Amino acid sequence: MDDDADESTERREYDPGADHAFPDGRLNEVLSAIESDPEIATYLQAQNVNAVTRKGYNDHGEKHIEIVRDRALRLYDLLKAGGVEFNGASDQGLEEADEAVIVALAATLHDVGHVVHRDDHSYYSIPLAADLLDRFLPEFYGTEAAVRVKAEVLHAILCHHTEETPLTREAGVIRIADGLDMERGRSRIPYEKGGRGINTISSRAIERVALAPGSDHAVEVEITMNNAAGVYQVDSLLKSKLEGSMLESDVRIVAINTKGDGEDRLVERIEL
Repeated sequence: MDDDADESTERREYDPGADHAFPDGRLNEVLSAIESDPEIATYLQAQNVNAVTRKGYNDHGEKHIEIVRDRALRLYDLLKAGGVEFNGASDQGLEEADEAVIVALAATLHDVGHVVHRDDHSYYSIPLAADLLDRFLPEFYGTEAAVRVKAEVLHAILCHHTEETPLTREAGVIRIADGLDMERGRSRIPYEKGGRGINTISSRAIERVALAPGSDHAVEVEITMNNAAGVYQVDSLLKSKLEGSMLESDVRIVAINTKGDGEDRLVERIEL
């Protein structure tokens, strides 16, 4: 097993089958159905063709989705444990248990629009995800609740990029979690093919992302990088995800450069 495969495994911080801060049978049933759905599985494979094979971008396929979903649910749990109130499900008159379902579904489907094109993919994701949700949600909800869950999932999908501003904290979680998949394992495919763009090079500099309860924030995200190239991932990409997420005051991000000398040590610590 190569080094990047090891790092990819270490990045998985949330086990859907394990006890977590707010265990819920509905979420576990939805997660089980997602993971066994052949149409969803095929979309997650197909969406990497435009992103990686044709455009040379970092991974946007199955591994990316698994990591984003795990981190979104971990982030959600920590925020709930820290007393943060979510508004997406409640504004729709849904149950508290539906918050995590919205997060899980939005994280899973946020990038399906890549099958159409990398550019503006969040907009293309909307009709594709809507069709999948129309088939999927009736297994768990009646008509009215299914429509309302669908509405919140689509909102979160649309807002995972910076062009649109989240109006719910569920959407804010997806926005931030998408930016938290940044370790070097994600850049393996384009790097091995000769890709040397800023996204790839900066991803190679990120060694670890860890989420934990914060001392003065609900969540502290600690990012370990091995040289200054990782600053692009943190200050340019992740910072834009955090801004406007409705969670700026609840999530603290600390990036630490642990290695290098000379120019590589020009950046030792960043806090957002």
